[in-house]
Amino acid sequence: MFDNGLMVKAQTMVDAISELPTIPHVATKVIDLLDKPEVELDEVADMILTDQVLAARVIKMVNSPFYKPAHEIKSVKRALIYLGFRHIRELAFTCSFIDVFQGKDGAFDIRTFWEHSFGVGIVAKIIAQRFRYPDTEKAYLVGIVHDIGEVFLSYYKRSDFEKLLESIKGKSYRMFEAEKEYFGTSHSEIGLCIARKWNFPPEYCEVIALHHAPEDATIDPTLVSIVNLADLFCSVRQLDYGGKSWVTFNLADEKSWSILKNYAPHLADFDVERFCYELDDRVPEIQELVQSIFQGVVAE
Repeated sequence: MFDNGLMVKAQTMVDAISELPTIPHVATKVIDLLDKPEVELDEVADMILTDQVLAARVIKMVNSPFYKPAHEIKSVKRALIYLGFRHIRELAFTCSFIDVFQGKDGAFDIRTFWEHSFGVGIVAKIIAQRFRYPDTEKAYLVGIVHDIGEVFLSYYKRSDFEKLLESIKGKSYRMFEAEKEYFGTSHSEIGLCIARKWNFPPEYCEVIALHHAPEDATIDPTLVSIVNLADLFCSVRQLDYGGKSWVTFNLADEKSWSILKNYAPHLADFDVERFCYELDDRVPEIQELVQSIFQGVVAE
């Protein structure tokens, strides 16, 4: 499923970073708690409150235009009641992922990167709903983390990555192809190495590794295809970050589209143009959500 040469190079790069962070302990505990069938709301709230950064982020996010509360929510418990457990899992995972790489300078603007990542998560969730994929929350979460390898390159290989971005400026390169030529591996393989280090579930690892090659997926090709399409849509609908070259794409030519049509034949006449307009309406919400997360944390 994975190119051995690319994987060896990626593993060597990841192993060379001794200070590679881990997912925060409290966020992991919250996610574990929410997997228990009879968990109490107070128990989850108390766990979140043991990490004041996580608690503050949850409250900021729940008050963003994206979640649309009628009145300001000022406590973690109220946030839990308003959102429900499923969304709290999303928030805990999201906040922990952001905190992992917080406070580092990278080769591209981190806020636009998060706008893209959240955009892919949200669009993946919408596509999953349209295609009646059974776990729309999972589609959202893997959409957010699909480009984790890009963050690694931006932070830990900044100088080389900046040179790569400069070398392909104005050229019609797909980023992962340019990375393979320059580094001997790509953000997909690097992301897989990190995901394994963090003990991500196998289907998360597969999406991170194969979101540019959904036809190679064996665990859940439908999920990989959903994230692949979401990534493509976001790359052409104002939710992109530095170094990309996408201008347009033909849905009919995408292997992920063939996989999804086989999964849900009733959507063979899917209106792509109308869907893109719908996504455009969500862009300001996504940008405001990211702004609410980083307000007071990342310099304006």
